[in-house]
Amino acid sequence: MSATKRVQQWSTFSRMWYLYDAQWQDPFHSAKVLSPYLTGQNKPIYHPLNDCGDHVVVINSQEIALRGDEWKKRVYFHHTGYPRGASWTLAWELHQKDPKMIMRKAVFKAITSNLVRRTCIERLHIYPGSEIPEEIKSNLSGQIRPVMPVPKRLQEYSKEEIENYPKVFDFPNDYILR
Repeated sequence: MSATKRVQQWSTFSRMWYLYDAQWQDPFHSAKVLSPYLTGQNKPIYHPLNDCGDHVVVINSQEIALRGDEWKKRVYFHHTGYPRGASWTLAWELHQKDPKMIMRKAVFKAITSNLVRRTCIERLHIYPGSEIPEEIKSNLSGQIRPVMPVPKRLQEYSKEEIENYPKVFDFPNDYILR
């Protein structure tokens, strides 16, 4: 086997580390994008019984966005295993307790195969902020594109962009705001 073919084979079978920014992203749509990377479905050597998934590092999980009233209406179930150990927690309460849990549960549900689900979740690294440990930062080799584009804040626009933006109408000079 030539040296170039050997390197190509190593890169095919190696585990890559991908970065995903979850700021203002829906965790359920994000989970559908992240699950193929964790299970290895993005690789040509994929087989359902083969453990060839990659590592995914999710940052800014504290700033996820749910649609509509889902913060108030979505409920998460937990059971301790003891009698009367069932509890239901609203999404906003769960996110306040642990900002990583909603993303973890969404990805866990998006991985459909029960055979590799636990090992795939072990390769999911979630951080509530944008700070990543140096040993993980040195392993990163790629980035996963966000599902929805993050809009710019009003403070991020320059004065020229605001002035050049097309206006529907201009207020007259003698107009008084009350």
